[in-house]
This record gives sequence, structure tokens and C-alpha cells, in this order.
Amino acid sequence: MSLQIARGAAVTLVALISGGVGQSAVAQGFDASGSSGAVSASGEQKLVLTPAQRRAIYAAVTKDKSKTAKTGFAPKIGADVPPMLELSPLPDDVTADNQSAKFFEYTIVQDKVVVVDPTRMRVVDVIGPPQ
Repeated sequence: MSLQIARGAAVTLVALISGGVGQSAVAQGFDASGSSGAVSASGEQKLVLTPAQRRAIYAAVTKDKSKTAKTGFAPKIGADVPPMLELSPLPDDVTADNQSAKFFEYTIVQDKVVVVDPTRMRVVDVIGPPQ
């Protein structure tokens, strides 16, 4: 549990330190690169991805099968993430054009990429194999 708290604090600290134009733009619903994003009324940042970004994330992260979670967790958007789930940062090369995506982490469950808000430990997106 303390690892989750430390991870959340680190993400929050990075967001506060980065500040400036990028932070103000995220609050308005756009990140520094101009990609759309959304912030809920509670201040929770939501992840908005284009279909191309979703495909790129799936292709990049499913190469490493060691990131697959060994749990019976059924990933659904908005679901709380079990504390024993190990999360990894999204790769820099797939978040380069969507700066807000850098604040999210992932795991792989049932051949799906589960994108998680590490500060709230909630699922924000589930990316399945491309059709």
C-alpha cells in the first residue's frame, strides 16, 4: 500500500513541478501538444486517445509479456485496481504526441492493455487487440 501512496505522490509532484503552459492547458482539456484530454468535475484527469494512439500503445506494450498480470481481475473502466497489481509507465515513444498520457500506467490483463490512473488506482481505459 505504501508503494501506491509513494507512486501517487510522485505523479502528483511531477504534475505540480511541470506546471506552466502544459499544466494550464491540461486543466482546460488540452495537453501541451494540443491533443484533447478531459478533466472531470472532481479534478480527475481522463485519458483521451485517438484510434492510432490506442493501436500504438497496444502494439508497444504487448511485446513484453512479462508485464502480464497474474490475477483474475476483470478490467472495466472506472474499476478500482487491486493493490497487488504491478503497474508500468506507458512507453515514452507512444506518449510523445499526447503529453497527458505520460501520467498514466498500465498492466496487461486477459490480452488487454489496462491503463490506470496511478494516483486514484482506477482503470481509465482498456485497450484490446486491434480489429
